Amino acid sequence: MMKAMIGATAALMLVPAEAYAADPAPRPDQLAFRDLYKELVETDTSVATGNCTALAEKIAARFRAAGFPEGQLTPFRDEALPLDGGLVVTFPGSSRKAKPMLLLGHIDVVNARREDWVRGPFEFIEEGGYFYGRGTSDMKALDAIWIDTLLRFHAEAYRPKRTIKLALTCGEESGARMNGAQWLAEHKPELLAAAFALNEGGGGQTDGHGKVLSQSMQIGEKSYRNFELQATNPGGHSSVPVDDNAIYELSDALQHVRALKFSVRFNDTTRAYFAKVGASRRDGIGAAMARLSANPADKDAEAVVSADRTLNSMLRTTCVATMLEGGHAANALPQRAKATINCRIVPGEDANTTRAALVNAIGDAKVSVTLVGRQRPIAVPPPLDPAIMLPAEKLVARYFPGVPLVPAMMTWATDATYLGPLGIPTYGVPGPWSDPDGNGLHGLNERNAVQSAYVGRDFLYDLVKAYAAQE
Repeated sequence: MMKAMIGATAALMLVPAEAYAADPAPRPDQLAFRDLYKELVETDTSVATGNCTALAEKIAARFRAAGFPEGQLTPFRDEALPLDGGLVVTFPGSSRKAKPMLLLGHIDVVNARREDWVRGPFEFIEEGGYFYGRGTSDMKALDAIWIDTLLRFHAEAYRPKRTIKLALTCGEESGARMNGAQWLAEHKPELLAAAFALNEGGGGQTDGHGKVLSQSMQIGEKSYRNFELQATNPGGHSSVPVDDNAIYELSDALQHVRALKFSVRFNDTTRAYFAKVGASRRDGIGAAMARLSANPADKDAEAVVSADRTLNSMLRTTCVATMLEGGHAANALPQRAKATINCRIVPGEDANTTRAALVNAIGDAKVSVTLVGRQRPIAVPPPLDPAIMLPAEKLVARYFPGVPLVPAMMTWATDATYLGPLGIPTYGVPGPWSDPDGNGLHGLNERNAVQSAYVGRDFLYDLVKAYAAQE
């Protein structure tokens, strides 16, 4: 039965992704994967109401049931933070020469309130060709794929040359209590030690109608920094208002931040991405992408490309207001008003240059601009290693004929930032895809295309096996 299933899977792997648009009935192995994916999504792991440790224990139970010995399973947590546990799984390789590879995934998700969603955020719902639920896109689909891949390898008695490690961590989304990848890097670096790591951040982009236009391997990412704007005032009774009002001053400052647009700043990765994807798109945006990569001073091309919010964020540093607080009583003039500005900073710029741009744009010495919050290390861009890129290029050509694989810079930060200091180059993998609207990532009614999950699963199974066979 297993041989027949594997044979059927191999035959289907040769079908281009677009051919799945009719949503054929899932195979038995896909239904088993769906059950795993469902369990991950329906276990709330948000920092506000969830429990990562509970999910890590459920995952460990699956590995035990499949026959993994206890020596290959390492649960971990900071004992002061019992809800933030994780799990490291080791799948031994046969070669003493080949260095391990690491599969990295965070199992926590962004907070979600039921009253805001059309569907329950912690219900796994399949509807209209999509799986809905918090984490379906970021990043429990990839977590499920990593888990499923090792379970499949074990069931097939596959013996890789490289040892394969899987680190499932908590705290990537908020870090409010701890970050599991950071904790491992500081306390158990031997569990992470690897020649390279595979992570979130890459993947395909569609035209919004199911056609995959490009696949990317994530090479580097923006840095993440928060700034607090604050206006203060002696305040007083609200019955005798004055123009000097902390809330008004902050409001004026926020209008300037809203209007601030950083300059286009290409690096080798983003320039190659815009040139290659632009040439393959064959539409107005694609032509503008290609022109802009050749001439960053082309303002007409910049205007066209910047209208796409995803492409705009790849072009430049961005800063946006995300939280607001002001006043202390309904019948009093505000003594304090503050806002959080979240900035995603391109390589080549840093917190100092970004703060200076904010201060200059606001132009009001009475509004302070202060760097706040957890400071992730600056991500170390991995090399364009042929041993990484070539197997991925071959698989993209097989699964997505005519679709280019391009290096891309991710516009947000990941736990790859904690692996760089350990000397572990980290790549965001291609395979699964998303729509131009972002699929509700970090927002309401998050979703993931059903076929993105199923095809991405098969693609990444092959990719992990290709890397694991290297020596």
